[in-house]
Amino acid sequence: MPAYLRLGSIPAKRHTAHRRDGGHKGEGIFYEEVVTTAGFGRAYSIVYHLRPPTRVAKIEAAGTASVDFLTQLALRHHHVKSGAMPRIGDPITGRVPIMGNDDVVISRCRPALAQEELFRNVSADEVIFIPHGHGTLHTMFGPLPFRQYDYVVIPRTTTYRLVFEGNADLLIVESIGTLTIPPHYLNPDGQLRLGAPYSERDFHGPTQLHTVDKEEPTPVLVKDGSRLTRYVLSQHPFDVVGWDGMVYPFTFNADDFEPITGRIHQPPPVHQTFDAPGFVLCTFAPRLLDSDPNAIKVPYAHSNVQADEVLYYVRGRFGSRRGVEEASFTLHPRGIPHGPHPGTIVASKDVKFTDELAVMLDTFKPLLLTKQGLELDDASYPYSWVDG
Repeated sequence: MPAYLRLGSIPAKRHTAHRRDGGHKGEGIFYEEVVTTAGFGRAYSIVYHLRPPTRVAKIEAAGTASVDFLTQLALRHHHVKSGAMPRIGDPITGRVPIMGNDDVVISRCRPALAQEELFRNVSADEVIFIPHGHGTLHTMFGPLPFRQYDYVVIPRTTTYRLVFEGNADLLIVESIGTLTIPPHYLNPDGQLRLGAPYSERDFHGPTQLHTVDKEEPTPVLVKDGSRLTRYVLSQHPFDVVGWDGMVYPFTFNADDFEPITGRIHQPPPVHQTFDAPGFVLCTFAPRLLDSDPNAIKVPYAHSNVQADEVLYYVRGRFGSRRGVEEASFTLHPRGIPHGPHPGTIVASKDVKFTDELAVMLDTFKPLLLTKQGLELDDASYPYSWVDG
């Protein structure tokens, strides 16, 4: 999780009366809400509201957001081209699941509309990568600006609205397990090691509060697995006067990732950015290539023995792969080899720097495509390693 942060007004001690000083309407105390992870065993934040956050005026079923995975008859590589997907829905309703498994769901979204209704995902941490666009994530923790190439990390059960300035483009990763910083990047005191590819300075949380003092019915769309429920609260849930802790949304920009390079090719784990049960998320950032005169500068052919590998191509020239384009996904499943396309090894001999930017996930369970993902798939891709 990110570092401890404190904003607004909080009392000197936890679980004690935080008395109003007349600066807000009403009398008495502000209302404490403890937001915990892993029961009470891991990171938490404590939030203080103008009104009790438990005041619900109405609850109604709101349908389902089911993901239909397809079982393929044959094991093969896939190339899914999502760049020309039509714009539909808003940043929540316009999400199109592409692939996933029991641990993670990977979706694309090219919304046509602004998000009007507040949203809360109670069963998954969300990582929203921003290939194009900029705007602000609004939550009870305060407004959080985001920009192109940001990872926007939203802890589960965070109620939010995404507001874009201009057109929006999103890659969404839903992590069923708790998303964390890779443990090997942390020293025993919990600080990021000096050799990690980023530091605490690269993580950006909210810097100010925006207390919404509105006692009016406010609907929140709640996603619980595939079930959708609409909670109508008696007041706006962003009525927060202060909070502190280590559970809050934050951003990390892919261009702030500091690649680890070597004399010869380094394996993909050096690009790891986040960790979660069942998968790792990596950033392939612009970097100097290998310096040994005999180095082969594109990834060697390899078989994924116990992992499926998916890359989402964001920007630049991808030296080891022909035919990919911005917003392409390539899925290379376990058990069959993949590697550089013919001609790319020779072409890379005198190249000293790569400007590619890509997001990669390695999953420990097989990834399955959805119907929507398969409709965007290039069926000829498995044969693209044949010369000519």
